[in-house]
Amino acid sequence: MDNIQVLLQAPVFNLQLLIDGLLIGAIFALAAYGMALVWGVMNVINIAQGEFVMLGGYVTVYLSLAGMHPLLTIPVAFVALFVLGWVLYRGVIFRVVDKDLFISILATFGLSILLQQLANELFGADVRTAESGLDTVFLAGGTVTVAQIKLVAFAAAIVLGFALMLFLKNSRLGQAIRATAQNARAARILGIDTDRVYATTYALNAAICGAAGALVAMTWIIHPYLGLTYTVRAFMIVIVAGLGNLLGIIFSGAGLGISEQYAGFVLGAEFQTAFLFSLLVVILVVRNLSLKRKRKYLK
Repeated sequence: MDNIQVLLQAPVFNLQLLIDGLLIGAIFALAAYGMALVWGVMNVINIAQGEFVMLGGYVTVYLSLAGMHPLLTIPVAFVALFVLGWVLYRGVIFRVVDKDLFISILATFGLSILLQQLANELFGADVRTAESGLDTVFLAGGTVTVAQIKLVAFAAAIVLGFALMLFLKNSRLGQAIRATAQNARAARILGIDTDRVYATTYALNAAICGAAGALVAMTWIIHPYLGLTYTVRAFMIVIVAGLGNLLGIIFSGAGLGISEQYAGFVLGAEFQTAFLFSLLVVILVVRNLSLKRKRKYLK
């Protein structure tokens, strides 16, 4: 109650929470872009989503230690995770495409655990970060602070989202991805190599998460067991926004970021993760009730 009174008596704190939530939500939206793509095209729910974010962060950390500026590591993380995604598809994921959705959940959950443990063995369990070297912007007479790296992350999310939209709309491969998402069997009859489309889609998902991980490493921290919270966030955003709705993903990510900021301020940082999982339960219950009403209406 004391923290709520602070928000009422000092509205400037609301401005701080809103700005932080909007900017942080952009990074959440990046991870959700890829999940929506894989889910919509391949009918695979990728539980290893957060692990791709984590690995992208480690690419940035170690390249920055080698002397590369962290911002320049973003495209490197993108390419590195694209290659990893392609390899994982060829080794594992192609076996669960066109199977029951629950099988894909189990398979990618196993990948999630494998990547966690490999990261722990290779990089250790220590918390890592990469200093971006960017300054802080002061607003409202210095009472509101905005880290410039968060502005960069927000801009990157918007640019990548629209770039992905243009890629899917205008490029031949993007059109093949859309055709496969609509009807994979018809796409195969028309001569589209759907296996190549699936591999590219999964690799592109991993690459987007790698770029998000690079931004996470510069904005917060990374460690081997970071992935689950980003998987849950991406899943929540996609559930709320719907498949194929990139603009909706941006708004849902912003809403989630703002909600988390307020929850952390009002309830305390120690309850922020609990709030996240509680919100997931609420969203799933509401979505289930909504689907039941629609099915009843169609009958």
